[in-house]
Amino acid sequence: MYWYLLALSSFCALGYSSGESELRLVTLLYRHGDRSPIKTYPADPYKESDWPQGFGQLSQEGMQQHFELGQFLRKRYTGFLSELYDRYEIAVRSTDIDRTLMSAEANLAGLYPPNGSQIFHPGLEWQPIPIHTVPQSQERLLSFPLPNCPRYKLLMNETVQSETVLNVTRTYKAFMDMVRKNTGLESISIEMVWSIYDTLFCEEKHGKVPPSWVTPEVMKTLSLLKNFSFQMMFGIYKRVEKCRLQGGLLLDQIIKNLTLAATPNSTEKLKMIMYSAHDTTVVALQEALDVFNGLQPPYASCHIFELHQVDNRSFTVEMYYRNDSSVAKLYPLTLPGCAQRCPLEDFIRLTSSVIPKNWTKECQITASFSDKDVVIGLAVCGSVLLLLVVLLFTILCRQRESAIGYTHVSNLSDDHS
Repeated sequence: MYWYLLALSSFCALGYSSGESELRLVTLLYRHGDRSPIKTYPADPYKESDWPQGFGQLSQEGMQQHFELGQFLRKRYTGFLSELYDRYEIAVRSTDIDRTLMSAEANLAGLYPPNGSQIFHPGLEWQPIPIHTVPQSQERLLSFPLPNCPRYKLLMNETVQSETVLNVTRTYKAFMDMVRKNTGLESISIEMVWSIYDTLFCEEKHGKVPPSWVTPEVMKTLSLLKNFSFQMMFGIYKRVEKCRLQGGLLLDQIIKNLTLAATPNSTEKLKMIMYSAHDTTVVALQEALDVFNGLQPPYASCHIFELHQVDNRSFTVEMYYRNDSSVAKLYPLTLPGCAQRCPLEDFIRLTSSVIPKNWTKECQITASFSDKDVVIGLAVCGSVLLLLVVLLFTILCRQRESAIGYTHVSNLSDDHS
């Protein structure tokens, strides 16, 4: 049974206040920090050996970004979270990827510096805090787009053939051909642009000289197409159905957590749920919420849900987005159709269309009406063909029976003469 908040929250943007409402639960999803490229392209002058820890690894700048985000969260939730780490108050989950696990560790170092009895080594301002994960092959909560979903794959094939995407493809055909030629790739598509941009962006950010063909204008166009490819994954075409098969799974879990925290007379001590994941995770969630701004989430960007309570049966959900690790500012996010301080029951109702009822079943491809017509037609044709074969076989058998009983008399007379 759901219980909801009908009053406004007095939780300010830069710190917790216990004014008219009480903060009950914070759920946050963030992207990992700065990293090396995920991969390279054939003509790239830089290889994996040019990066200290290889491809896809968190850099020291990425560690610093998350340490600062942890400090920001400590300041914001002072008075809500205990000063000392309490395992009953916080649960942390990460994808099973080095950079997200390390980002969570750096974040927790900023959020929970050891104090008093929690200092286990003199001079070391750090303490171990558990981070939970599952094997990547079993991940269905934080790593999007999810594989093994035929219906989503079909939707993506349809998206590529949609007029919106075809227009973009035609508009940038000459540019894409130039990029393909200079990267040494055999083929290129809008969906592939993000990885080319990502490699060039990481190299430039870490002081590597770009190839001569990579001008500021080229990077600007690559960035535009890269952002468009993020929109393609979960939006542009049949957004609601795509979200049911992707980000709706994470949103469903977040709503269950909010609902549990709003249960009357709950003795639950959990105050914060932290998810460490990827840019596509943030996009999948924000598309499901219909609040995505169309731009790739930057490193250490953080989407925050806050559950506030006014009285025994009244709760609201507030959402904030921190998309610049260098600025201590949160941007309020408003769920379409609701106020920024959205009553929990309205939040649940307005997001119900993107929550899957049976993900496994919804991922299957069902035959359309036209497909059924084809199946029926083939069955009828097969039956007619079988009937013709039987009829032909019957005629041949009868002819054979007639041939066996025939005798040429004159030939017999010749044989005996």
